Amino acid sequence: MRNDFKPYANESDVIRIGALEIENRVDRVTLMGDVELTRDREGLAKARELKALIGRVVKALESEKRLPRTVALKPVEVVENPFL
Repeated sequence: MRNDFKPYANESDVIRIGALEIENRVDRVTLMGDVELTRDREGLAKARELKALIGRVVKALESEKRLPRTVALKPVEVVENPFL
């Protein structure tokens, strides 16, 4: 996992662990897809990455002084593909 991934810090970071895609937003972190944690060294490496990611999310949430009970999620903004 990238060491510069800071949960809730921006609207642009996307990282992958296996086929699991983790998308950063200022109001949420979204996990989409899947990751196979096989019973081998590769599975252990992915499990450690996932554990580190969740640890960062928990730390970011715990550091909030006034964490609301719920938050209204900002809608996803769809933009035109500039490469088409």
